[in-house]
Amino acid sequence: MNQPKILIYTSANCPYCVWSKKLLDKKQANYEEIRVDQDDVARTQLQERTKRTSVPQIFIDDFHVGGYQDMVELDQEGKLDQLLIGASVG
Repeated sequence: MNQPKILIYTSANCPYCVWSKKLLDKKQANYEEIRVDQDDVARTQLQERTKRTSVPQIFIDDFHVGGYQDMVELDQEGKLDQLLIGASVG
């Protein structure tokens, strides 16, 4: 299976963003980071896509994980690893 595309919207000085990236790094997952504090277009896209303004916002393929705590909960349930190998979670 191909590794899914992981996208994480972040900003500077955001501890939850740092923790999210560290968890993904621990899982050896490749991800694309978009800094919304440096890109007004990306911030608008994030708000339109999620109806949220907080960061981080994490996507694995088309699945919106949510923020850091949401990702930790998925990890504790054993579902994050499934998502990271491209398997669907029910």
